Amino acid sequence: MVKSCRNCPLRELPVFSPMSDREVDFMATFKVGELDVEAGATLMLEGSNSPQLFTVLEGMGLRYKTLPSGERQVINIVLPGDFIGLQAGVMQEMKHSAEATTAMKLCVFDRKNLWSLFRDHPERAYDLTWLAAVEEHMLGESLAVLGHLGGIERIARAFVLLFARASSLGLAEGAQMPLPYKQQDLADALGLSLVHTNKTLKRLRDEGVAEWRNGTLTIVDHDRLCEFAHLDSDEGVMQRPLI
Repeated sequence: MVKSCRNCPLRELPVFSPMSDREVDFMATFKVGELDVEAGATLMLEGSNSPQLFTVLEGMGLRYKTLPSGERQVINIVLPGDFIGLQAGVMQEMKHSAEATTAMKLCVFDRKNLWSLFRDHPERAYDLTWLAAVEEHMLGESLAVLGHLGGIERIARAFVLLFARASSLGLAEGAQMPLPYKQQDLADALGLSLVHTNKTLKRLRDEGVAEWRNGTLTIVDHDRLCEFAHLDSDEGVMQRPLI
């Protein structure tokens, strides 16, 4: 059964900014349905001109670019509340691909109605602009990390920030969160070789800091992991809009 925007479980989470009744009413008309996809399904394909936009309601995925060699470069991990397809909506085609890592449920929006959002609901349009600005900022942060931090710092930072995001979405239980990806995905995202990634994960495990096994990440010593990551132990997740 399709969930009403008024009863959206994500809206109840403090990490998402409150919506006015008018905004909720608009989102209910903007949303045209829901889509269930299986793990491994392609959500958006680089170079495609999708007629649909999505918000992740349930499940996890990733964004990636395909390199000339045929290999792929993971850009980031997709979690509930993430908006997918803005590039296709504005630039007429996707500049990267998006894939489901687990089974996912997506809220579906008709791309043709995107401009009515800018025309009739500037506050919602501003939210899209905010999300695009934050994504640009995060890509800049990623470039800085790749250029100046070593392997253990990169992985520790990724674990700290992912765990903070998962906690804000209610996906973490105690010190554990689902992380159903391959080591190669993490290596690609952080610009590391698979061998270096494996050795670094072993070091974090042997030192009693963090352990990633069978699709579950366990943070054993959060403060020490933050030291490796050069992040404050109370590093949080900023409140953000939900499209």
